[in-house]
Amino acid sequence: MRILITNDDGINAPGLAVLAAIAEEIAGPDGEVWTVAPAFEQSGVGHCISYTHPTMIAELGPRRYAAEGSPADCVLAGVYHVLADAPPDLVLSGVNRGNNAAENTLYSGTIGGAMEAALQGLPAIALSQFFGPENAALDNPFEAAAAHGAEVVRRILGAMPAQVPDGDYRLFYNVNFPPVPATGVKGIRTAAQGLRSGTRFSVEPHTAPSGRKFLWVRGGPQHTPTAPGTDAAANLEGYVSVTPMRADLTAHDALAAMRERIDR
Repeated sequence: MRILITNDDGINAPGLAVLAAIAEEIAGPDGEVWTVAPAFEQSGVGHCISYTHPTMIAELGPRRYAAEGSPADCVLAGVYHVLADAPPDLVLSGVNRGNNAAENTLYSGTIGGAMEAALQGLPAIALSQFFGPENAALDNPFEAAAAHGAEVVRRILGAMPAQVPDGDYRLFYNVNFPPVPATGVKGIRTAAQGLRSGTRFSVEPHTAPSGRKFLWVRGGPQHTPTAPGTDAAANLEGYVSVTPMRADLTAHDALAAMRERIDR
């Protein structure tokens, strides 16, 4: 198996090393793991692509590249440049430092990398490690992802549909490991994307020594549980959450009512 890995925390992020180990286990001794990751941190860029300027790419070692762009840029670089001779069989994005559950999903560059792979018709999985009091101070805060990541990926691969209808958006998968040590993981739960009540991004103003004003974007509380059966709720209960997603933002449940009121 040929696997392409990327992330949004940057080429030197510890979570990428965890993902490389997961990918090596999945690929097996006869497989290949290729890395194309951002040269610098790209957290929060979502599905951004560098449409108006070029992306510099550098080979850092065997099957290891850094690109000055977003995770989606890195997937494009991997598919059409680094692996132009033959596309990867699987794209893995992560392991993100922090959860990409609930509303975080919409901002995440980790998710953006997996989404771009899906739009290219490739199987794709995004992986993120939830942090909290039980694991943030561990020698390896990615312990849960490192211990359980390969098994979760195998289970998802086994559950993927064999075929996707022509013209349909490809599915991709969002995995969040709970904020506990590896031994504290209770299992795996398939879950819908949730929404943390009252948790929103905001800005905080600061004044530089020069007198100029700047705004820092800040997040909200991450340990607010989402509705039962959704991603962050499962994570906070000690479960790995797996959320199937589709690169389609249509609110299908609202279409019929809108047609009745708007169409002429």
